[in-house]
Amino acid sequence: MYLLFVDESGTPPKPEVQPLSYFVMAGLVIPEDRWMGMHDKLSGLKRAAGYHGEVKWRYFAPRNDDPDNPMVGWGQDERNAFRDRVFSIITETKSCKIIACISECPTAYGLGNVNTEDDLYFRTYKPVTERFQYLLQDITRTSGRDSYGLIVADHRGRGDDDRMRHQHERLVRETGRYSSNYDNFVEGLFFAPSHLSVGIQLVDMVAGAIWRAQTHNDRLWFDKLRPSFRTSAAGKIDGWGVARFPKADWRGNILA
Repeated sequence: MYLLFVDESGTPPKPEVQPLSYFVMAGLVIPEDRWMGMHDKLSGLKRAAGYHGEVKWRYFAPRNDDPDNPMVGWGQDERNAFRDRVFSIITETKSCKIIACISECPTAYGLGNVNTEDDLYFRTYKPVTERFQYLLQDITRTSGRDSYGLIVADHRGRGDDDRMRHQHERLVRETGRYSSNYDNFVEGLFFAPSHLSVGIQLVDMVAGAIWRAQTHNDRLWFDKLRPSFRTSAAGKIDGWGVARFPKADWRGNILA
């Protein structure tokens, strides 16, 4: 069994907002037999560093001294060293894979069939589910055994969760030219509060690194995670580990 934890970075803007902006949906695939080891590593890292609370990308920003930030009083070098160790938990687990989709918001709204923030959210989520299905198919082919997976999303609120659950159910039940076959998925969509989920905390960090690389062309943390992205046989990330929506008329840089 493979667990796909998903979380976003950035906020889908209203359709009338025109400046170039990006919305990221990231996924972290963890095999069931590696989850406990990653849980123990993150818990041990927190204890050793005196970090009390959940890990969030935004806490590492310079001068973020929010009262709920466990790193209040830490210098930036200390924060970065801790972040580097968090990312090492992912990259050292070789069977752990990253898949994501980046939406270029004004370009997506220009398609004509993306008209609301919910539309943009769902269209960014869909390619992540597709790449998870492709990954499960790849594992099945190479191992000779059927491989299955389920998806765990960050709990946001009852209304938001219900909408996402219904969209997910519609997605996996649709068949047609523009829909994937989700034969390797188990059950529906599950939700977990981030402070109770190691997987959600780790994928929050992944989403932040991808958004930072795309929005500000700052690849420092993206490149640290690069070994964990799903790639083609030639090592290509674009289209394999990171999907772009929409691919046509893309104006920004391409993460490769």
